[in-house]
Amino acid sequence: MSRVVLISSVSSLIVGAVAGATIAFAAQPNMVNALGSLQAARAELLKATPNKGGHRDRAISLVDQAIEQVREGIAYAGG
Repeated sequence: MSRVVLISSVSSLIVGAVAGATIAFAAQPNMVNALGSLQAARAELLKATPNKGGHRDRAISLVDQAIEQVREGIAYAGG
């Protein structure tokens, strides 16, 4: 296989994967919005002072779990 064909094939695979991911996200607007909200909530929790008896840290952990679940849901629905 020539180098040009190989590079072209790899480029096509990358473009296809990105397009597929974009379509999956576009087909899941509520999940994508939820993901953005969770990420914003996580950012706010990180800015909060840590003197909350461990509740802030627990909330961050739970939000991280929720973010992962939403991402997995998007991936499942799109693939």
